[in-house]
Amino acid sequence: MYDKVKLVMAGIMALLLVGCASDLTSTTYSRGEARQMQTVQFGTIVGIENVQLEGTDTGIGAIAGGAVGGIAASDIGGGKGSAIASIGGALLGGYLGGKAEDELTKKAGVNLTIQLANGNYVAVVQQVDPAMVFRVGDKVTIYGQGSTSRVVKNTSQYQ
Repeated sequence: MYDKVKLVMAGIMALLLVGCASDLTSTTYSRGEARQMQTVQFGTIVGIENVQLEGTDTGIGAIAGGAVGGIAASDIGGGKGSAIASIGGALLGGYLGGKAEDELTKKAGVNLTIQLANGNYVAVVQQVDPAMVFRVGDKVTIYGQGSTSRVVKNTSQYQ
């Protein structure tokens, strides 16, 4: 019985962690960004640096890990020993679940340094998008909206 519960809880944890992954590529917009005006700037890539985007820390990994750890450890001992083992298992599972969430949601990123058409320089960090590979010298368009910016290869006739 407990093996089935452990298996189900591990599956739920995996699904929750996959759901935590966010996409920070230039082609993904949040619902709140839809129908909002953006500023548009043109430029040329002058520098590219590979970076890593940290993983998420929503608490879902810790909660799921704590539940799995508590259930798994409840088989240990009897009476008060079982309760203590469950608490220890829940704490350890919560810690490991939080670490797992962070590791599973890390993404490869790129820091793009761009010389704007007016001569100024800016840098934008975004998630690597295999469908949009940048190279030094590429002409790009920068879309800005509040504190969010995204860089795409220039396909505009206006630059």
